[in-house]
Amino acid sequence: QYSLIKDVVSSLKRHRMHEQQFSHHPLLVLSNFGLQQMQLKLMASMFQNMFPSINVHRVNLNTIKRCLLISYNSETQLLDLRHYSVKVVPVGASKGLKKLLQEKFPNMSRLEDISELL
Repeated sequence: QYSLIKDVVSSLKRHRMHEQQFSHHPLLVLSNFGLQQMQLKLMASMFQNMFPSINVHRVNLNTIKRCLLISYNSETQLLDLRHYSVKVVPVGASKGLKKLLQEKFPNMSRLEDISELL
């Protein structure tokens, strides 16, 4: 079973598709491949070799725009592939500061000073 990208995009309320999203390889997450069966080891090795490995000490988190989750279900012996878009957003900041950090300029006409925004 699969879905075409045009079907996925048409079902979303707000889709985020841009060219930069595909300029870097995705972060690969393998789930339930820890079993000792030879075919699972072979599948895990194949998926790991499809994408370059990531050095967690040197990776720039802003370059990771996608995540590919591959999960193995041992009962049905099926693979589930999910492809996610990753967006980095500031946490713990005021609404006005978040807009500035995301390079969106808020309406400041009702404010007298920038400190009211922050």
